[in-house]
Amino acid sequence: MIDTVVFDVGRVLYRWDFRFLFGKLIADEAELEWFVTHVVTEKWHFEHDAGRDLGEMVAERKLVYPDHAHLIDAYATRFEESIPGPVPGSIELVERLDDAGVPLFAITNFAAGFWEEFRSTRPVFDCFRDIVVSGVEKMAKPDPAIFRLAEQRFGNAPATTLFIDDNLANVKAAKKLGWQVHHFDGADALEADLVQRGLLSA
Repeated sequence: MIDTVVFDVGRVLYRWDFRFLFGKLIADEAELEWFVTHVVTEKWHFEHDAGRDLGEMVAERKLVYPDHAHLIDAYATRFEESIPGPVPGSIELVERLDDAGVPLFAITNFAAGFWEEFRSTRPVFDCFRDIVVSGVEKMAKPDPAIFRLAEQRFGNAPATTLFIDDNLANVKAAKKLGWQVHHFDGADALEADLVQRGLLSA
């Protein structure tokens, strides 16, 4: 029986893609794709999520790609524009779970400074009893250490906790540690799973 639900944030609760930001700054689609796969990439950004200093990362990247310095600066100053809004249906599921009295938590790969700005304007996170943020802890999913930290912080038993994430590597890591898991692929499928598990009514 599941008694606790732990959410991921990016691409589960909120849409996220660098194309939303840099599509405003780079008109040519081919150039945009090259930029987000070579310069400001998700792999590079993951270093900041894991706790690496933003100023150090930006300065280093601008030395490698000096012709794109202004765009790299935009990553640092306009990151929130890469998050255009909620994943359809997901926020409503959080609110329904909260109304049902289900303890809610989150583990998110999110840079500390970016998270502070983002969190301050999203009241849905008031539904969560605690949130483990990778950039604050300087460890990131799928590292088992962040799940063990979450267990200690949340006081949850993995066997009765449902972890929801869109990233398969993160899902597999949690499952290996004994957590119940849902590989997120849209709010409709998640709702059906939550109903089946008895956490929500149909």
